[in-house]
Amino acid sequence: MLSHLSARQLAVTKTLVFGLALLPFLRLVLSIFTDQLGANPIEFITRNTGDWALYFLCLTLLITPLRRLLKWNWLIRFRRMLGLFAFFYATLHFTTFFWFDHFFDLGEMFRDVVRRPFIAVGFAAFVLLIPLAVTSTNAMVKRLGGKRWLWLHRLIYVIAPLAILHYWWMKAGKNDLEQPLIFGLIVLVMLGLRLVWAVRKSHTGGNA
Repeated sequence: MLSHLSARQLAVTKTLVFGLALLPFLRLVLSIFTDQLGANPIEFITRNTGDWALYFLCLTLLITPLRRLLKWNWLIRFRRMLGLFAFFYATLHFTTFFWFDHFFDLGEMFRDVVRRPFIAVGFAAFVLLIPLAVTSTNAMVKRLGGKRWLWLHRLIYVIAPLAILHYWWMKAGKNDLEQPLIFGLIVLVMLGLRLVWAVRKSHTGGNA
């Protein structure tokens, strides 16, 4: 039954999810070596890595609602992996901007961040992701303590709207708002469910 997975099934599923999560990166590498990035390779890499960072951010937020609604408690075992893949693709996205767009010129990069607000918002989201990735290990959970770790990782509720705003603002310049709207609605539903559950929990004295 899907409500329970054995240790073996969980290990196999984790391996499968890890492999699938790595496929976009491998495909991108293959496209680079086979010269299939189109007329503007930097834009292709930037867009591709940014999209996948957002996909994995949404999947990370989806874990808790799915776990609660379907009673599949084993899903929580995948949240860390998906969150780290969101950070991985966000790092590739930022590295493309910092390396290929600005050739490690910090001054030029920060001028661009200030000059173009959607970059500033995306940069803020990436910076906030860093402490979440750094503290994702069990050792860091123990070092910080459960409550402090939990409060720190609630930064995801700030990061997700910033990422959507970054995407929306960037697409607005091209009058292409269909995908940002879809992602925005997904994140809104994910955060809205959490708000409903938090309010219900407070009203029932923590027994919900």
